[in-house]
Amino acid sequence: MKEIVIAQPLGISKETLDPLSASLVKEGYHITPYDTLPKDQEDLGNRLEKADLAVIANYPLKKEALDKAKSLKYLCVAFTGVDHVDIDYCREKGIAVSNCAGYSTESVAELTIGMVLALYRKLADGDKAARNGGTNATLRGIEIKGRTFGIIGTGAIGSRVAELAKAFGAHVIGYNRSHKNKDIEYRDLDTLLKTADIVSIHLPLTPETRHFLDAKKLSLMKKSAILINTARGGIIDNKALADCLTKGTIAGAGIDVFDGEPPLPEDYPLLKAPNLVLTPHVGFDTEEAMERRAVIVFDNLESYLAGNQKNTIC
Repeated sequence: MKEIVIAQPLGISKETLDPLSASLVKEGYHITPYDTLPKDQEDLGNRLEKADLAVIANYPLKKEALDKAKSLKYLCVAFTGVDHVDIDYCREKGIAVSNCAGYSTESVAELTIGMVLALYRKLADGDKAARNGGTNATLRGIEIKGRTFGIIGTGAIGSRVAELAKAFGAHVIGYNRSHKNKDIEYRDLDTLLKTADIVSIHLPLTPETRHFLDAKKLSLMKKSAILINTARGGIIDNKALADCLTKGTIAGAGIDVFDGEPPLPEDYPLLKAPNLVLTPHVGFDTEEAMERRAVIVFDNLESYLAGNQKNTIC
């Protein structure tokens, strides 16, 4: 019997999982879904040891664990980014890899706008004031309408953010290697950083985009500007960002992604920075997104088994 291992929870109920997996079970595949995260790479490797096909989400998958997966032929990454998976080693071992691009487009785009609103309308400070006998003094906000909203990376998520920003009445400009969205006015990166009131990051993490916004690039931003990153950790130099916020050289930031997965270490530079909204990597995590992701996972599995791999990484 062929073994399919879902090596970490997919965030769906058994009632959702069973119908999605029914056709594979009918074809003789045994499916093992884990309902806890692996403890470490050794534990992950043990889970994958007998797998012919496997599913992993955002838990790191390194050579150490892949070495134990002697039978593994196909890996479905239930995530958009795959920088947490040792893709080079998968290629070396002949393991086909697919991702689940598209499932979180709406959820990440909505969180991006939510962070802008949280900063512009001082929601965290307002909550504290209301709970502690305060008033609206010092809580006057500003509006998105009429602001210049700069989007770095205009793929599916960046383009959806552009639509939402326009719905609020913002003027949208973008930076991307290819000018593929005809509804966005493109600028070079330096011009966007100097011009935008809001800068939102929607790039994949690659060797080229690591610390894409370093101290020098951040220094180009307007003092009144805010920076949002709901894409991937490592794209912004977060120590440099913390310095900018502390010195007041930019007005604020909203960050959902970090150099590693939360919990963050106590000395993480952003934790003491002012004018900052932090969330522990929740952008992709909505009920609707989890259901969309599960559908894509099983479509990927069935397509691979039918000889028609989808969402191919390698």
